[in-house]
Amino acid sequence: MSYEDEFVSLFIDGASRGNPGPAGIGVVFRNGTNHTLKEFGKFIGETTNNVAEYTALIYGLQEALIQKVKRVTVYTDSELLARQIQGKYKVKEPHLKVLRDQVRYLIQGFNRFGIHHLPRRENRQADKLANQAIDAMQL
Repeated sequence: MSYEDEFVSLFIDGASRGNPGPAGIGVVFRNGTNHTLKEFGKFIGETTNNVAEYTALIYGLQEALIQKVKRVTVYTDSELLARQIQGKYKVKEPHLKVLRDQVRYLIQGFNRFGIHHLPRRENRQADKLANQAIDAMQL
């Protein structure tokens, strides 16, 4: 199913237990009426919370491009991630610069892109998916 005619809101979250520790991502796609179009979680191995946040964003943007989305707004409870992508904060760590550059490359595939920080309580579903992915691998 393609969402190319939809304006898509992308809610993302990355979680790491131990920082670094077992990590997962959660991604939720919603349309303009806040209807969930697609959602998924994925275990991504051992990493830090910041890498998990970037990985969630990259997976979400890749899936949006696969689904032919042209207009996307990302919502994340990571203020650091949002501000780094907006160019308001510098990216100091070399490994995060690589991920930030990958995000910038993917953004070029959209006609319209925005990213916003939101309170954690407004990102519950993406958080739940990220934590479920970790839980599933720790059984």
